[in-house]
Amino acid sequence: MTAAAVLVGITLPAAADAATTAPTPTAASAGAYDDTYYQDALGKTGPELKSALHTIISDQTKLSYDQVWDALKVTDEDPANSGNVILLYTGRSQSKDSNGGDPDQWNREHVWAKSHGDFGTATGPGTDIHHLRPEDVSVNSTRGNKDFDNGGSAVGEAPGNNTDADSFEPRDAVKGDVARMILYMAVRYDGEDGFADLEPNDKVDNGSAPAIGRLSVLKQWSDEDPPDTFEKNRNQAIYDQFQHNRNPFVDHPEWVGAIW
Repeated sequence: MTAAAVLVGITLPAAADAATTAPTPTAASAGAYDDTYYQDALGKTGPELKSALHTIISDQTKLSYDQVWDALKVTDEDPANSGNVILLYTGRSQSKDSNGGDPDQWNREHVWAKSHGDFGTATGPGTDIHHLRPEDVSVNSTRGNKDFDNGGSAVGEAPGNNTDADSFEPRDAVKGDVARMILYMAVRYDGEDGFADLEPNDKVDNGSAPAIGRLSVLKQWSDEDPPDTFEKNRNQAIYDQFQHNRNPFVDHPEWVGAIW
């Protein structure tokens, strides 16, 4: 740890997989909303399921980009330390108050890179906290707008993560989280509301196209890293306190294969 890291109130968890540690579950079980929230999606597959889910999750409260700061302090709170948040890629527990632009502070990572579809930080996809997560400023910069795939060289400041010229591989404990956030965005934003139609594809180096890959890898990650308590509680907090919509792939991860 550098002196600068100490000054911003960083504490390291016992293991890099800190995001898998969570308090007593408060999130509803997977089927708790089937008779109400998801009733119009049940029994459907493929494009019909995707369309039904789009209609359901598009009914949401939208946040401003400034409001995202405070929302993430709730949704990504460290269950072992209420004064900290868990950073997505590093797994580090860091003071909620150390957000900003310095290299060892945390900022707002757009998991669906905002240049993929050129939506920036506009209210809508640019402020949707289902895919916005706290992350170390310099690690966020390392990820940049790269697509997701396996392989690359180790990210020194974020053990377990790898990167190369056109892709980023997150640590094992959040691979599924990343996949489900990407697929949420593809269902939620389909060309309406003045924004691009976001879709996953099976390639990398997508540039500014409204696409992110690699879909086959994202599906594998979702299968191998199912939703844990931290991710489920995060989904519940977004629904209860902020956007009032849900990530259906956290509640029903089997719907990934039913659509793609």
